[in-house]
Amino acid sequence: MKLLLETDDVDANASDKQGMTPLSWAAWYGYEAVVRLLVERDYVEVDLKDEFGRTPLLCAARWGYDAVVKLLLTTDGVDPDSQDENGRSPLSWAAGTKRGILLDVEQNHDAVMDLLIANNDVDVNSKDANGRTHLSWAAGEGHSA
Repeated sequence: MKLLLETDDVDANASDKQGMTPLSWAAWYGYEAVVRLLVERDYVEVDLKDEFGRTPLLCAARWGYDAVVKLLLTTDGVDPDSQDENGRSPLSWAAGTKRGILLDVEQNHDAVMDLLIANNDVDVNSKDANGRTHLSWAAGEGHSA
């Protein structure tokens, strides 16, 4: 990553067919060190959406990567309440994703929810395109915590 980022010809904001950027992919898989390398560069756009409206923060929140979420929430230019094409925000995905679906990684959706709820820019009562709230998503997945 460091070698590529130091190369003048490398476009760190290049996206694939679905609009995913290197930062989106690093957040999707919870690679905190890679996310850090990218957000430390002024030329990396930290809040780009893919074709489904997902930002890097939403990707990290969806899979419960609390360290990546915390890092992105402290990065200038990241909208903590951005919504995807279905009106779901990072908090909605953290509240409404089945726990433990990725067997080979540690997921911490509760910590992600704590981080997002503590952020004053997150609307805890927002509704998605189907009218579901964050509470509705958590209840529907049986997440008592």
